[in-house]
Amino acid sequence: MLPILFEVGPIKIYTFGIFLTLSFFWGSFLLWKVIRLSSYKEDDIFDGLFFSLFIGLFFGRIVYVLLHGREFGFNIAKIVLINGFPGLSLFGGIFGGFLGLLLFFSIKKIKFSELVDYFIAPLFLSIGIGKFGSFFSGSEVGTRTKVFFAVKYANMEGLRHLTPLYEGVLFFLGAFLAYKLLFLIRKNVYPKNFSLLFFIWFFSLVGSLLDGIKQYHLFIYTFSLNYVMSIFLLLTFSFYFLYYFRSLILKKILLMINIIQSYAKKIYKRIAHSTKRNSS
Repeated sequence: MLPILFEVGPIKIYTFGIFLTLSFFWGSFLLWKVIRLSSYKEDDIFDGLFFSLFIGLFFGRIVYVLLHGREFGFNIAKIVLINGFPGLSLFGGIFGGFLGLLLFFSIKKIKFSELVDYFIAPLFLSIGIGKFGSFFSGSEVGTRTKVFFAVKYANMEGLRHLTPLYEGVLFFLGAFLAYKLLFLIRKNVYPKNFSLLFFIWFFSLVGSLLDGIKQYHLFIYTFSLNYVMSIFLLLTFSFYFLYYFRSLILKKILLMINIIQSYAKKIYKRIAHSTKRNSS
């Protein structure tokens, strides 16, 4: 892996920093593309984006520092100098970002619930690119494995899972699904704000599936904090979706029962007819 992409004199260009920049620009581009479908002013949208980025970075850093209190203590320099002492909480950053959007659009008197759907696909895309950056920079490491596509990390024993790449691919899938979902919301197939619920569910699903093959965790007693949060959110929103789609699910179940019953009757008639012929 390549933490530092290249150096120009005393200046170091970090691989992860390059991918973060790419994630911002590609996410912003996709946001610009989808927001043009609406009647909202682009200036308001991107002002909200920059404000939410600032709040998201602040919360991401604060949450990371709080969860790694022993490393930082009360040293303000360590907390502020993110290049020298890197670390951001993805959960904290996402929470802060949505909080920033909510505050900004409340000030602008724009309904958050009507606008947040346009941010979900770009957010998925940005996280996916960031995860690729985590892989190529070596900042996130998978557990040991014997699969044929495993890779070797510097200063780590054995071959390792490509966990950040797995996450990146899944988040790209999330971006595609959220993009398609946006058009269904615009057609009133699903209610406004539905993409946000899908994001929380899908994000927690990815965390639940892949947290077990990450090398480093933040533990609460014997449990991974990210895993516990992911499972809690996944179960909560899975129950919500089951309730929301209960009528559709019930119809599908009844349809399957009818198909099975019809198929069983046909088999029974064939067996009965065959039995009569043999007896005669």
